[in-house]
Amino acid sequence: MKRGRLPAALHLVLAASVVGAVAPAKADAITDWNSTTHELIGQAKIGTPPAVRIVALVQTAAFEAAHAAAERYPGPLSPATPATASVEAAVAAAHRALLVKLLPAQQTAVEATYHRALAVVPDGPHKAAGLAIGDETAAAVLARRSGDRVGNEDYRPQTTPGVYVPTASPAAFQWPQRQPWLMAAPNQFRPGPPPALDSDLWARDFNEVRTLGGKNSSSRSPEQTVIANFWEYSLPAIYHGLVRSVAEAPGRDIVRNARLFATVSQAMDDAMISVFDAKYHYNFWRPATAIRNGDLDGHPGTPREAGWVPFIETPMHPEYPCAHCILAGSVAAVIEAEAGGGATPTLATTSPSARGAVRRWESPQAFAKEVANARIYDGVHFRNSTEVGLAMGRRIGELAATRLLRPDPPAYAAATAAVEGGR
Repeated sequence: MKRGRLPAALHLVLAASVVGAVAPAKADAITDWNSTTHELIGQAKIGTPPAVRIVALVQTAAFEAAHAAAERYPGPLSPATPATASVEAAVAAAHRALLVKLLPAQQTAVEATYHRALAVVPDGPHKAAGLAIGDETAAAVLARRSGDRVGNEDYRPQTTPGVYVPTASPAAFQWPQRQPWLMAAPNQFRPGPPPALDSDLWARDFNEVRTLGGKNSSSRSPEQTVIANFWEYSLPAIYHGLVRSVAEAPGRDIVRNARLFATVSQAMDDAMISVFDAKYHYNFWRPATAIRNGDLDGHPGTPREAGWVPFIETPMHPEYPCAHCILAGSVAAVIEAEAGGGATPTLATTSPSARGAVRRWESPQAFAKEVANARIYDGVHFRNSTEVGLAMGRRIGELAATRLLRPDPPAYAAATAAVEGGR
């Protein structure tokens, strides 16, 4: 999953606008800080899996802080919290504490945003109470996630003594060893294996991506190329742009938006844990490898194409299942659950790898299907892998919605009961 082949300066300019250029601002503290978080992540130039993790930590702390400050429950982190507290101050404090810790190089920008946010909050006990809640919530979230293993220190290149292999390390090798937010275990949704190399399904998928996904393909249509360019970008900002389409609809409140962003973010992070568990379990080859070795798979219908290269750079991790697709499936499922069976607003987002272009969809399913198709047009995934990724993501998104979208999610209901029991 790559962020795009853009000049650094242009990338930063577009990354700063990726969640803010789709519609006129109807922001609250949650959507404002969400935009800032994605800008800072873009400036930090980190990869998709660590970016998804950071956003999950930040949005979870922001929701818990907003929930406590709004007195939707009596503040289990601080039972002595005054009767009211500033939600805006709590949200600002939670973001500041997490972002300074997780993106230390961006501390100056974080502090500036924090002071601007607080400048419009009246001084007094409510503001002080909100700040205390935000700081405590951030510390608690970090403590709960302190066991995360996010380095590649255990990676061992596959080789025989003396034989050269490419020296770049694969992405997110340790991700299956992380603690999920919602899943019982990283392999809870592990799918069955990819297609057998002697199957008709394998030949179908091989030839589809060979035809449509090549760098100089004459079969890929102009619209398919537009889609391929758009979804080359994979940082969480592109997905949170869609979530903002929902969050900025009329009649929503700040705590509901905080819950929505936290639910999406935890689902996306669990999706990353789940997909890398499956990827490194099956270790399936990418189209760039398979197509240049088509004569070695034992199938007469998969011809070798010696000079074939994909439309975009191949990500540094195994092919199966599709990671972009599992993210799309999880986000689509949460948005559908938030709509409660009703219609969703038109979904829209923008992409730096498409130079700020905006795309719109009338349903979550339409957007998710486009993401799956894009990875074939990009030349980095097979059709079956995209379908499996979407299905995995949907199950994870549905789990997140069941656990977190209710007005009193189980984790918070338990905290409330503990506080009320001590009264």
